[in-house]
Amino acid sequence: MPLKPLALAKSRLAAAVGDELRPRLALAFARDTVTAALACPAVRDVAVVTDDRLAGAELAALGARVVPDSPGAGLNAALAHGAHRVRARRAALPVAALNADLPALRPTELGRVLAAAGAFPRAFLADAAGIGTTFLSALPGKDLDPFFGGPSRTAHSASGATEILLADVDTVRRDVDTGADLRTALALGVGPSTTALLGALDPVKALG
Repeated sequence: MPLKPLALAKSRLAAAVGDELRPRLALAFARDTVTAALACPAVRDVAVVTDDRLAGAELAALGARVVPDSPGAGLNAALAHGAHRVRARRAALPVAALNADLPALRPTELGRVLAAAGAFPRAFLADAAGIGTTFLSALPGKDLDPFFGGPSRTAHSASGATEILLADVDTVRRDVDTGADLRTALALGVGPSTTALLGALDPVKALG
């Protein structure tokens, strides 16, 4: 799971929630994503690739393993590095990348995605918009080979990964980049860390 430094995270959300609340929400999203992932029986470990000290400390306290972003070369380099570090300890297990901004994530839905992914050497799940990607997996012996960012659904398909086509896994698809995304996530039902910040939201800007 990759996470930018909180000062830079979720920049597109600032118009809806303001610059003061934006980094707090980014951390809350990550906390809820990690908590839900760790609650999924199919997940053995969660590793978060980040150089943010506050986020690293809070997510480690939840049970995640924090991996420094030593490449410092962007999202996909961070994910490849994280997968390599995980594989160094658990080479015989599959590895998966998951967005850190899935505050409505449900463990049962993630479990269904992981079960479907296990049938393919590499597999991915498109985001709710059908353009990006929220999940990418690789079986043992296969490189993760991530192509996140922009139209990554097309890029992952072109790379040979199989698209997971499942209904009723909306919480695994619903990443949050904008105010509209946040409204949809809230309708699905967000985790406790994001819920705790709802009182600070400007209902006119964020929810109107």
